Amino acid sequence: MHYVILGLFIVVMILVGVFSSRRIKTTDDFVLGGRKMGAWLSAFSYGTTYFSAVVFVGYAGRYGWSFGLSATWIGIGNAVIGSLLAWLLLAERTRRISLTLNVNNMADFFGRRYDSKGLERFAALIIFVFLIPYSASVYQGLGHIFVRFFAGTPLENLKLSMLLMAVITAIYLYFGGYISTAINSLIQGIIMLFGTGYMVWKVLDIIGGLQAGREALAANSAVADGSLASATGPAPFDLLILLLMTSVGTLGLPQMVSKFKGIRDRKTARRATVMSTIFALIIGGGAYFMGGFSRVLNQKLGLGFEQGSNLDTLMPLIFESLLTKEFMAVLVVLMLSASMSTLASIVLVSAPTFSKTILKKDNMKILRLLSIGFVFISWLVAVIPSAIVTLMAFSWGAVSGSFIGPYIWGLYSRKITRFGATAGMCSGLLTVLIGATAAFIQNSQTAASWSPRLAVLAMAVSLVITPMASLISQKWSKIPEGAKAL
Repeated sequence: MHYVILGLFIVVMILVGVFSSRRIKTTDDFVLGGRKMGAWLSAFSYGTTYFSAVVFVGYAGRYGWSFGLSATWIGIGNAVIGSLLAWLLLAERTRRISLTLNVNNMADFFGRRYDSKGLERFAALIIFVFLIPYSASVYQGLGHIFVRFFAGTPLENLKLSMLLMAVITAIYLYFGGYISTAINSLIQGIIMLFGTGYMVWKVLDIIGGLQAGREALAANSAVADGSLASATGPAPFDLLILLLMTSVGTLGLPQMVSKFKGIRDRKTARRATVMSTIFALIIGGGAYFMGGFSRVLNQKLGLGFEQGSNLDTLMPLIFESLLTKEFMAVLVVLMLSASMSTLASIVLVSAPTFSKTILKKDNMKILRLLSIGFVFISWLVAVIPSAIVTLMAFSWGAVSGSFIGPYIWGLYSRKITRFGATAGMCSGLLTVLIGATAAFIQNSQTAASWSPRLAVLAMAVSLVITPMASLISQKWSKIPEGAKAL
């Protein structure tokens, strides 16, 4: 039965891609859906790009185990900052200015806004280099679910199961581009909402209710002071860093910002803001809420999971113990949905950027071939063993840390100079690269713990350096012509 459910899902995804191809006439249609996307498609496209299998498998398990119930704050932060604030701050302004400047990707925006081909190429290089490992982490997150679900079958092989996802994504992307991704995101989002709701109910049933679960967490011998059940958890500062990384970071990620460029109008943006925030609260909050009780579930279900084991395998183990084969199939579809949408969105940023900026081509056939190429390059990187959370955190920090300052300030201030944008981009990127190198040299075993801190530091540096460098350089670095669009 579980093969039937998975098979039906795959068929639907591919059919959506094929039928969507009828609406693809220009490269703008392929990349942004012709800038005519409604509220439902825009909101769900944003939400499913935000929450991939990495959230359910890597983040929820790892941070829920470490922080207990307080990990739920990360999901709430994702909804309030990563969704609500992002939409209020960026959606309408991005839609209007990208239309005025006639840009369809972030590198293109930097080139037009700051009248700099060099800055555009530099941004394209960052996107190409760092979004590949980001998308690879998406494959790996789903792979851990597939390995357990398809035990005893060929798909138990991690490389093969990830390849299956790559093939499906490549097919519907090739035919339907952004339109097929948005429609599939709506379908996938609905599955995610019902799936997450069911899982939260199931977890509460197993632990005996919220109060009983909190008491069990408080009594857990791993943390003697009972802080696993407290509001701030055993490490409030680290919790805050993770909340900021996963929430503020979305304001500088190209695959997230690109969703605002395809919105139809201002009214659509306002409606999508509400929908996206609710979606994020249910999915993000639900995922971390479940992870927060992972220690209790480990005891109740007799899983035998121990401190020091691979935390990326924790949530798949819990899901397998909680669910029947039929519901496990639904869960696999849920994870597949989240991951494919995220992967497709990353590719729809990377491929057009590489085509227009590096190859200097704005051709539909090239875009489609590049999309397929990026999907499989990501798969090749994904087969290299690495920690899911570490891979995503370093990539997240490098990309968002580079772009967040020049992008946000570039949207709101005419006084930001080309030099200021360049300084903001370079300082954010170097913060992550130098910090990561130093962390690995000092102790490669603990380097992973520095990735969230470096990401947050890089974003702060970029936001501060961009306006400061612009102020210093205003006398000898003229305000770019692109600023007139503001």
